[in-house]
Amino acid sequence: MKRFLTILLLSLLPAGLFAQALPAYQRAISKNAKGYAQRYIELVDQSEPLRSASWGVFAVKLSGDTLAMLAPERKLIPASNMKLITTGAAMHFLGPDFRWKTKLAYSGTIQDGVLQGDLYLVGGGDPTIGSRDTIAPATETLFSRWAALLAKAGIRKIDGRLIGDGRYFDGPLEMDEWSYQDVGTYYGTGGNGLCFYRNVQDIDVAAGDRVGDPVKVTVRYPETPWVRLTNRAKTGKAKTGDKLYLFCTDFAPAAEMRGTFAIDRKPKKEECSNKYGAATCANEFKKYLEGKGITITKGIADLDAEGMIRPLPEGGGTTDKAPEADALTLLGTTESPTLAQVAYLTNHRSDNFYAETLLRTLSRKRSGTAVYDSCRTALTDVLKNLKINMSYGAQIVDGSGLGRQNYIAPEFFCRFLKAMMDSPVFPDYIQTLGQPGLDSYADRMSGESPALKDRIYYKSGSMNGVRCYSGYIVPSDGSKEDTIVFSVMTNNCTAPSWKVYPMIDRIIALLAAEN
Repeated sequence: MKRFLTILLLSLLPAGLFAQALPAYQRAISKNAKGYAQRYIELVDQSEPLRSASWGVFAVKLSGDTLAMLAPERKLIPASNMKLITTGAAMHFLGPDFRWKTKLAYSGTIQDGVLQGDLYLVGGGDPTIGSRDTIAPATETLFSRWAALLAKAGIRKIDGRLIGDGRYFDGPLEMDEWSYQDVGTYYGTGGNGLCFYRNVQDIDVAAGDRVGDPVKVTVRYPETPWVRLTNRAKTGKAKTGDKLYLFCTDFAPAAEMRGTFAIDRKPKKEECSNKYGAATCANEFKKYLEGKGITITKGIADLDAEGMIRPLPEGGGTTDKAPEADALTLLGTTESPTLAQVAYLTNHRSDNFYAETLLRTLSRKRSGTAVYDSCRTALTDVLKNLKINMSYGAQIVDGSGLGRQNYIAPEFFCRFLKAMMDSPVFPDYIQTLGQPGLDSYADRMSGESPALKDRIYYKSGSMNGVRCYSGYIVPSDGSKEDTIVFSVMTNNCTAPSWKVYPMIDRIIALLAAEN
């Protein structure tokens, strides 16, 4: 009930209230007017680990009163704080009830229960297929719906191929600027318009019998029999940890496990990137159909970037050009969970794959293309529609924050968060944010009162040397103009998280005490 009242309160904020107040941060906070948060910021700025870091803070009430600031216009790497912007912009432009559509279609003809041609799974960007997330139907349930479409058309056999069609998202699977090591991990996987299991592949690893022996590597799920996996990983010395990386690309069906895995480590599951999401989806559906007695005579295939059909599992080479999706005969359509549900998981789980899907969908719907140059243009256009001045404060290259070429100032985050309060989707948007003491933030602000923590809605962002938190603080007395938007961003901080997080927690708690 309390959460509902908070959302209702904020949704009633008058448009333009903060627009007039924002320049107030440029006024220096007088010495006598400094609150506890500002004094604490100045104190920790003079000592390690933040003294030698690059960091910035901005916190301001909707009334225009600046509560805290430290280099508010300093552009910093936001890491996953970037998802605040991506989810908000996508919800604002597409609407919280938007759903992705996946189509079953075919080429050729149906004669006596036999499809003389190819069956296509035409992706529409749905990121949840086979994901095992509770918001999505179980894989077998979804496949049964697809099989029902075949049965309705009288198809009992496919004398052709089952083709995974991911053309809905054009361009490279990942951002060019992402780290080479990152793109082989579960958090660095990209994708086109048809995915499976969030384009992640689980690989079991175990140390060898002796230091220097090959690491034991076994693909668990899903299967990609067309990919040649080479294992060059070695068993490392005790206490050297897990330093395994999978290197893979969609240029060729090949992957290589590199690095070391300490001999004293227990066997574990590595979550790696799968660059063949469309083919994997086709392969898993093929196995399902065969289990139901429906044969596919010519195996599976996917499409390359030029729309040429790539036969798999043999791999290598292409055959004919695939018909345009609109030229295929449609069997039926299934829909994804809502965008609001996906945005919730994007922010709570800090899911890079979902975030990139949101960005690319926004671009595809706005401009007809999902290549990253167009994605950045589309996002900028939406932010301008939110009446955000884009001439300063932000350089954005992706949707997840994985790229280290993203640079955003704390002041820009506050402008964005304010703008979202003026959007009609704000009641849905704020529900996608986390709260200290709950879910993925269960260990945050453990010493603070539940009443204080219940008024904070935020998103974290972290990568090597980066720790950020941005969000809202709802006033305890219900005064709209006392709502606080804030951003605390630290970069180039080499101290461990357990030293940095308590300082950030304290800043946010002190800010919350001021309304």
